[in-house]
Amino acid sequence: MSQLPVIFKRELASYFATPLAYVFILIFLVLSGVFTFYLGGFYERGQADLTPFFSFHTWLYLFLIPAIAMRLWAEERKSGSIELLMTLPITRFEAVTGKFLAAWVFAALALLLTFPMVVTVNYLGEPDNGVIVAAYLGSWLLAGAFLAIGSCMSALAKNQVIAFILAVSVSFLFIVSGLPMVLDAFAWAPQWLVDAVASLSFLVRFDSISKGVIDLRDLLYFLSLIVAWLAATAVVVDLKKAQ
Repeated sequence: MSQLPVIFKRELASYFATPLAYVFILIFLVLSGVFTFYLGGFYERGQADLTPFFSFHTWLYLFLIPAIAMRLWAEERKSGSIELLMTLPITRFEAVTGKFLAAWVFAALALLLTFPMVVTVNYLGEPDNGVIVAAYLGSWLLAGAFLAIGSCMSALAKNQVIAFILAVSVSFLFIVSGLPMVLDAFAWAPQWLVDAVASLSFLVRFDSISKGVIDLRDLLYFLSLIVAWLAATAVVVDLKKAQ
């Protein structure tokens, strides 16, 4: 574990070494504001809460988070630096986890920069700040799930664009798995299978947390999903190295 902080710092610094970080944060903040105040009808609702803000996060992350994740491994493979990385005295766990944590912290920084939303809603009324904190936690876990999927897709693809498309496609399946139109396609299946498919939905899990209901099952779902996809990333990196 001694090399994990080194990889984490290297990866986090790489985001700010290019305009990528600033462009991503700007786009995230602008789109968050547009979705909240225009599409979400923040003022028209007449309620002091951030429901309009968090209700769009799943769809916002669907395209923005894979844009971060696509460079995690695809760029290393394209530039050939992955061979050098794999020869260093580090384990696969350290490499995969360090890259993921750097991206996850970067996503957290972008999320924290939306604090004016919290200030605004507290100025306009008396919101339940406990619910807001829970929603922020849920949003961060949601971003982590998207990133873990994106990390695996980036390890699979040498091209960043292909990694982006794969990450969006797989993440989309996790989003819509709980929607009625999808569940209706499983009308032939036993109820336990239908419930299992519905339980995979990001929308269902995040909606529960964003309402202030922190269920241990929802937390374990996101954490287990992150661990599973990071483990898959490590396997893919090993397989690609052997080729």
